[in-house]
Amino acid sequence: MGTATVVTFVVYLLGMLGIGIASYRLTSNLSDYVLGGRRLGPGVAALSAGASDMSGWLLLGLPGAIYASGLSEAWIGIGLAIGAYLNWQFVARRLRSYTEVANDSITVPDFLENRFRDNSHMLRVVSALVILIFFTFYTSSGMVAGAKLFEASFGLNYETSLWVGAIVIISYTFLGGFLAVSWTDFIQGILMFLALIIVPIVAIMELGGWNEVVNTVGEINADHLNMVQGVGAVAIISSLAWGLGYFGQPHILTRFMALRSAKDVPKARFIGITWMVLGLYGAIFTGFVGLAYVADEGNTAKLSEFGVQLVTSDAGIQMLGDPEKIFIAFSQVLFNPIVAGILLAAILSAIMSTIDSQLLVSSSAVAEDFYKAILRKNATDRELVWVGRLSVAVIALIAIILAYNPESSVLNLVSYAWAGFGAAFGPIIILSLFWKSLTRNGAMAGMVVGAITVIAWDQLVKPFFPLYEIVPGFLLCGLVAIVVSLLDKEPTDEIKQEFEQAKAK
Repeated sequence: MGTATVVTFVVYLLGMLGIGIASYRLTSNLSDYVLGGRRLGPGVAALSAGASDMSGWLLLGLPGAIYASGLSEAWIGIGLAIGAYLNWQFVARRLRSYTEVANDSITVPDFLENRFRDNSHMLRVVSALVILIFFTFYTSSGMVAGAKLFEASFGLNYETSLWVGAIVIISYTFLGGFLAVSWTDFIQGILMFLALIIVPIVAIMELGGWNEVVNTVGEINADHLNMVQGVGAVAIISSLAWGLGYFGQPHILTRFMALRSAKDVPKARFIGITWMVLGLYGAIFTGFVGLAYVADEGNTAKLSEFGVQLVTSDAGIQMLGDPEKIFIAFSQVLFNPIVAGILLAAILSAIMSTIDSQLLVSSSAVAEDFYKAILRKNATDRELVWVGRLSVAVIALIAIILAYNPESSVLNLVSYAWAGFGAAFGPIIILSLFWKSLTRNGAMAGMVVGAITVIAWDQLVKPFFPLYEIVPGFLLCGLVAIVVSLLDKEPTDEIKQEFEQAKAK
C-alpha cells in the first residue's frame, strides 16, 4: 500500500480517537455514557442506527455473498429493508415515549424491569445475559472483518491485524461512551454511503458499462443473474426473515430511546431508510460487478500487483480466494492512493460503527443490569461509568479470542447473533409496546424460549433443515409469551395506567 493511502487512513483513525477524547469531557454519568443524555437529533440518530446496524457485513459480508452466489443472496437485503422500515414506523416512537415514562429507562433490560414492575430483577438479569451471550458473537464478527481489512491492506498477518483493529475501536468506545459512538457512527455512516455509491459505479465504467457486466456474469454462470434460480422456498423465507431481527436488536433500539423527542422519528425514519436502501443496492452491485471484474484476464495482473489472492475455479476462471474481500480489492485497484485510503477507512467505519455500539450495550448491561441492580445499588455515577468502561475491555477481549480463527465468516457470525436478539427480544418488545396484558412471566418465558430455540435449532436442526433459526425462535417466543400471559394473573392497575400514559404521550 502506498504512503498516501496509509497517511489518509491514519488521519481518519486519529480523527475518530479525537471524537472519543472530546466526548470523554461531556460524559459525567451513566445516562450520558449509555444514552448520551437523550439528546440525539434525527440525522445523527438515523445514520448512527444504520451504521451500527449494517457493520462490516454491508461492505464485506453481503458483497462477498453476491460475488459467490449471485443475485439469489439479494433476498437478505429485501428482508432487511422491510424490517428496518417497520421498526422505525411502529417501534421507534412508542419505545422513545415508553422508556421515558417507565422511570426513564436507559437500557432494554432496564425498560423491561420497569415496564413489568419486576422487583425480583430476574427479567433484567436474563435479558442482560442474552445481550452478553449474543453480542460477544456479534462483536467477534466485527473483529474478524477488521482483521481481514488490515490483513489485506497492510500485509499484516491475521493475528496482528486482529489486535490492531481491536485496540483502535476499544479506545474511543472506552473513553467517550454513547456520544463518541453516535458521532463517529454519523461520520462513518456518511463515509460508508459514499463508498457504496462510488465503488460499483467506477467498476461498471471500468468494464465498459452495465450491459457488458451482465453479459460477462451470464457467461460465467447464468444462475447468478436470477434471484430465484436454484433457490427454494426455505432459502427465500430464511433470507427475508432477517427483517424480523430488527425488532430485537439492542444497539438499534437504544438509538430510538436516545432521540431528543418522539416527534423526530418521521424525519429520522426517512433519512435512515433512504441511507439503507441505497447502501444495500451499492453492496449488491459491488459483489455482482466484482465477479465480472476479477474474471477478466486483463485485470489479473493488476489485482496480483496489489497482493490480492486469486484462485482458479474448476471452470478455469480466476476467482478471489476470499469473496468477502471484493470491496477491499476494488478500493485498492480502481482508485488513487488518497481515495483508496478514504475507501478503506469506510470499510473500517462500517466495522467500528457496529462493534462500538455492541460493546457499549454490553457494558451497560454489566454496569446497570448486574453491578448496580444486584451488587451495589448505591454505586455512584462515576463508579458505574468506570465499570462500563472496564466491561468494554473485557468483552472485547473475549470477542478477540473467538475471532482468532482466520477461516471465520463475517456473515455466519452476524447471522447467529442477529437471530438470537431477534428471537429473544423482538416479540417481547412489540408486545410490551402494543399489548397491555403482557405479563412479566409471559415476557420472561418468551425470551428464554426464543433464545434457547435459536441455539438448539442452529446446532440440532439446521444441518438437516436449513431454515434460518430466527423463524422458529421468533414465532415460539411470541406464542409462549402470549399463552403464558393469558394463563397468568392480570397486570396491576398501575402497570395498565402507565401503558395508557405512554400510549397517549
